[in-house]
Amino acid sequence: MRILVLNNGSSSVKYRLYDGDDLVSKGLVERVTDYAAALREVTGSVDLTGLGAVGHRVVHGGLRFSEPTLITDEVVAAIEELVPLAPLHNPANLAGIGVARKLLPGVPQVAVFDTAFHRTLPEAAATYAIDREVADRYGIHRYGFHGTSHAYVSRRTATLLDRPLAGVNTITLHLGNGASACAVEGGRSVATSMGLTPLEGLVMGSRSGDLDPAVVFHLHRTAGMPVDEIDDLLNHRGGLMGLAGAGDMREVLSRRAAGDRAAALAIDVYCRRIRSYVGAYYAVLGRLDAIAFTAGVGENAAAVRAESLAGLDRLGIEIDAARNDSVREGIISPEGAPVTVCVVPTDEELEIATQTRSVINGSAEG
Repeated sequence: MRILVLNNGSSSVKYRLYDGDDLVSKGLVERVTDYAAALREVTGSVDLTGLGAVGHRVVHGGLRFSEPTLITDEVVAAIEELVPLAPLHNPANLAGIGVARKLLPGVPQVAVFDTAFHRTLPEAAATYAIDREVADRYGIHRYGFHGTSHAYVSRRTATLLDRPLAGVNTITLHLGNGASACAVEGGRSVATSMGLTPLEGLVMGSRSGDLDPAVVFHLHRTAGMPVDEIDDLLNHRGGLMGLAGAGDMREVLSRRAAGDRAAALAIDVYCRRIRSYVGAYYAVLGRLDAIAFTAGVGENAAAVRAESLAGLDRLGIEIDAARNDSVREGIISPEGAPVTVCVVPTDEELEIATQTRSVINGSAEG
């Protein structure tokens, strides 16, 4: 079965065409202002013979969607209701879905949600300690993101260890421009660093990550900053950008090597935050089998991997320096280490294709 995967962003359309697990075609349409024109370009540039389904990345599924879902008018309406929780992403996802349904009317369409993997979070992990009525009324809940990446990487890690997924406890570290940590117990997300929005958790390219909430009140009351400006400060001028003046880890590492003290501090803050989450999630899991680094920084920045886990050898967590510098996919911990540390390149589009196929196959069996 051929699966077309569409990732519709605010100004771009990324696509992948799979035949089984084999990638047949891929591409990116940028500076999109007209989704109909962009998707006509996509469908006109790939061979859709034998197309079995279209899989759509949808960022926010709220509490309703806990698994990939066949798209119907009712599902579209439900995704629209969730726009306030993801105002920058769900509208673009919906635009792509609407156009694709018109262009390919006879082809089943499936929504694969970034948040769905984290619907297995225990209630105590997903609940914020605020007034319950207010939280319920406004949907204030830990949803988590990067779910397709954490799902894919945790499964690949179990394969790397040659063990059944159900018996492996893993901490997955998705370190890209956006970054999140996830504690995966036997294939189920039991803790994750992003919360109501992707702002919470690790230090990122331009997002602050964890912050005392009173900072917002302080800036509003003392500095007179309006809410929208504070939002921009934390989401677009925070993280590495705020600390070092550059959001790209490659640039920050280069500046540190040249003696830039701000860059050095930024990396220290970045790695310390990761280390604190690793320790916390080790405690949550009780037994830890593996730590998996993935995404742009996680897959390519050996120094970040080493510094993030430095000093954890008493917990059985170590990195072999030679392996860390040379391995692009595989194990980077010493032979026989109690906790296996590895690099696992993520493939969110393949995961979307896999989940889409499971929905179609399940519908056929039903």
